[in-house]
Amino acid sequence: MTVYEELKGKVNSLEEVRILLTAIINSTQDAISVVDENGLGILINPAYTRLTGLTAEDVIGKPPTVDIAEGESMHVQVLRTLQAVKGISMKVGPKRKEVIVNVAPIIVSGKLRGTVGVLQDISEIHKLSEELERAKRLIRHLEAKYTFRDIMGESETIKATIEQAGRAAVTPATVLLRGESGTGKELFAHAIHSSSERQKGQFIRVNCAALADSLLESELFGYVEGAFTGAKRGGKVGLFEEANGGTIFLDEIGEISQNLQTKLLRVLQEREIVKVGDNHSLNVDVRIIAATNANLEEKLRAGKFREDLYYRLNVIPIIIPPLRQRREDIPILIHHLIGSFNQDYGRCVEQVSDDGLQILMRYNWPGNVRELENIIGRAIINMRIGETVVEKHHLPDLTLSMQNALEEPFAGQALQGLSEGDVGFDGLQREWERALLLATLQKTGGNKTKAARELKMSIRNFYYKLERHGLTV
Repeated sequence: MTVYEELKGKVNSLEEVRILLTAIINSTQDAISVVDENGLGILINPAYTRLTGLTAEDVIGKPPTVDIAEGESMHVQVLRTLQAVKGISMKVGPKRKEVIVNVAPIIVSGKLRGTVGVLQDISEIHKLSEELERAKRLIRHLEAKYTFRDIMGESETIKATIEQAGRAAVTPATVLLRGESGTGKELFAHAIHSSSERQKGQFIRVNCAALADSLLESELFGYVEGAFTGAKRGGKVGLFEEANGGTIFLDEIGEISQNLQTKLLRVLQEREIVKVGDNHSLNVDVRIIAATNANLEEKLRAGKFREDLYYRLNVIPIIIPPLRQRREDIPILIHHLIGSFNQDYGRCVEQVSDDGLQILMRYNWPGNVRELENIIGRAIINMRIGETVVEKHHLPDLTLSMQNALEEPFAGQALQGLSEGDVGFDGLQREWERALLLATLQKTGGNKTKAARELKMSIRNFYYKLERHGLTV
């Protein structure tokens, strides 16, 4: 009877432990699946049923492949190798739910007794990541989007430019950012504002080439009630007034009309604005950061840009180098872009192959970092789900380098006009720009809208450049 009582006590204890373990497994929010040493299901919990849509009747006593919609059974792999696996992506259940799976062997007294798998709903991870990104975007908007830490690169060229911009940031002086399209002028403008004493003030961005002159004037300076047909009752606050105490970033400053140049000069000289339709001036405390990819010196010579405004804007000129002048930064930029696109597209891309990287390193990058971003994004979209390395065949055709463009018939016609007086950097740059415009027009069959899109510039800026070079194609 003593032995019986001891055995009875042990059975009761084991039953209590079993009930406790079952309650723990059933109460966890992670989906759990357990199979025996033969690979047959012996246990699932309610979270598993909620996630996969499969009940105990569908799984218990069945092979471990019964719940897999896409991928291989990790239970089978662990039973075969006795090695745990972690972070495996697959789809399970009739609804093909995307999950991350961790599976480990169950060893009792040195013997394999089965495996246990934990499934996590990846859609929840995506949801949390999106919420985190939204919060980051909101914080960036409140504080200005970017800082100098967001400018990627370790080359001496970009580091010197960042250092120069950092010194400019702590002064109240007007800054003129110069560089080709796609080099990151707006990024530098954000960073300068974020490092200035005005960082808690508004940061207003204006693309001067995107708006017609009359609309741009009313946007920048505001208007009073009745200033023109369609004016809102009560008038409108202009962007300069809205940016009071902060910074206004005027992108494509070289594209504004001479009438607006005069009004902008008054803001820089007198720190006051006059609304459209009003005779009274309004004082504003605004720092101006301007940017352009146009040749302002040539515009001065042609009488299309005011000399006094040029000198008011050109207090601290910062020239942002094109990507081809800092090729050593390309791998760093690619790594950053891959991480960003992985987040956006739900991919797990790790790197670019050596062959692919050589192609990217040799390319001339007329569109600079913006073009690199476009190329990497397209390459990742071209990859199959599960591929982790960007190969050469994933990349678009980058063989149309600047040398190819200059060999086009239109480009040849453009270069015929090169005279002795044009020799020098400015002259060569003008002829290169003219040749590129002609080559792109030929490529698009003379379609100017497509050509502007191909060159990643506004249609207004494209027509301006055509007029500038006297092209009537």
